[in-house]
Amino acid sequence: MSRQMMSYTKSILERVSFDPVLFCKELEKAIRMLLPYELEELTVWVLNFTKEKPELKKCEIYLNV
Repeated sequence: MSRQMMSYTKSILERVSFDPVLFCKELEKAIRMLLPYELEELTVWVLNFTKEKPELKKCEIYLNV
């Protein structure tokens, strides 16, 4: 995945963050497309993004953290 694709993935996740179910679905899709180093970057981003959003915390299970 390119840098642009990572930015696109983050923007999609931000846009669907109002709905935890949709957020989890989009996160799952992103994880399937990522290379290992990209998954690390996305994991850090998701953990920071969900810090103040307890309703999205359950989606972290897909990150294996």
